[in-house]
This record gives sequence, C-alpha cells and structure tokens, in this order.
Amino acid sequence: MLELVFTKILLFAIIGAVLTGFTCSLMGTFVVRMNLSSLGFAMSHAAFAGAALGIFLRKDPLIFALLFSIFVSLALGPLADKAKLKTDVIIGVIFSLSMAIGLLFLNMSPDTAMSSTALRILWGSVLGMTTADIMYLLIISVITIIFVMLFFKEINSILFDRKLARASGINDKPFYYLILFLTSVTVAFSLKLVGGLLVFALMINPTSSVYQFTYDMKKIILLSPIVGVISCLLGILMSFSFDLPTGSAIAIVCSAIFGVSVLVSPKRRKG
Repeated sequence: MLELVFTKILLFAIIGAVLTGFTCSLMGTFVVRMNLSSLGFAMSHAAFAGAALGIFLRKDPLIFALLFSIFVSLALGPLADKAKLKTDVIIGVIFSLSMAIGLLFLNMSPDTAMSSTALRILWGSVLGMTTADIMYLLIISVITIIFVMLFFKEINSILFDRKLARASGINDKPFYYLILFLTSVTVAFSLKLVGGLLVFALMINPTSSVYQFTYDMKKIILLSPIVGVISCLLGILMSFSFDLPTGSAIAIVCSAIFGVSVLVSPKRRKG
C-alpha cells in the first residue's frame, strides 16, 4: 500500500515537473525577449501575496494566488500605458508592494505562518501536487501552445519591436495583454511545485541559457521548454536525494545550467 502511494506521488511529481518546466519556460521566452525579466518577480510575488492572504483567511491559497496574479496582469499593461511610464517601473512598484503585503499577511497569521502550507507556497513541495494541479497545468500548457501556433507571426513581430509591429498594422495591445495574462496564470499554477519566491528563476534561466547559443526565435521557443523540463526533473531528483525544498533545488539546477551555458557560449567566445 505504501509503495503504491509513493509511486503515485512520484508519478504526480514527474508529470507536474514536466508541465511546470514546459509552461514556465515557454512563457519565459516572451518575458526575456521583451526585456521584462522583472515581470517574473512581480507575478511570482503577486501570487505569493494572494496565497498569503488565502492562508490568513483560511481559504484555498491557490485561488487567491490566481486572483492576485490575474489582477496584476490585467492592471499592469493599462497602468503602464496610461501613466506613460516604462512597464519595468510599474513592475518594480508592484513587486515591492506584493512582497510587503505577502509578508504582512503571513505575519498576521502566527498559527499558520510556518505551517506546511505556507512553506509550500514559499519554497514549493513535490508532495503538494494533486490531480487538480496537474489538470490546471495541462490546460494552461495546451492554451499556450495553441496561442503560439495560431499567432506566431504576430507574436514574433511584437517580440522583435512593438512599435514596428504597430506600424505594420498589428494591434499589439491584445497580444501583449494576453502574454501578461498567461504569464500570471502560469505562475499561480506553478506555485506548489516551485514556490512563490523562486518561480521566476524557472521563467528566466532556461530561456536565458538558450539565448547563449541562438537568436532564432523558433529555436528559442522550442528549446527553452526542454531546458525547463530538464531543470525541473533534475531539481526534483536533487530534492529527493538531499532532502531539499523543491523550489530551491530547481532554481539551483536551472541557475547552474545558465552558468555553464554562459561559459561555453559561442557568443562569449566571439566577444
């Protein structure tokens, strides 16, 4: 019986790692290419703040993480446009505010602040994956793939230069806002495996690693998810082997991959 339970946990961990690594890294190609690396910080900490509020209210942290992330994604683009500020400026404000709110809610919940639920939100837990989590990750993965396949030409133009895309007749705002929305949902659904404080590493590092070898967007979109999946699987292996928090192990692995890619990058040798 115990062996069956362990097999199920391991299977869920592997499936969750594959889906999380794939989706986070795929969305990371947009985030990195648009020079919005800080978006990962903002979204992950917005999700963290929402989850902390859920703990404080004794409700499902995932629901509140999702709501906070969606709110930030919907507000981010219009705020930057109307305020006539760079998106990174708005992201910086949201990042610091979300972090403060999240820690405030955890501090106001002394009986649960260091509970297993809170720790899973902070650092991730391979034991936290459920059938529902797998389904959510699968759905967002499929939606993201369909989005890229249907609108690759428009997305590629926007990633290259939003102003040029607009000049060529592409209405960039719906695509830009949808990228923000999909990023926020991906972050929220990845919380259980990677954790709110480290999920941005899985969005940024795999794509940044692939960028060391190519400028071709098709190759980057294809290879980044592969690196993300490998990072998650190796991170889970490290987590089991050395009894480490899952999110920390995954972040260490994908950071190590990035470090090696920089060292052996042909771009670096040319420089």
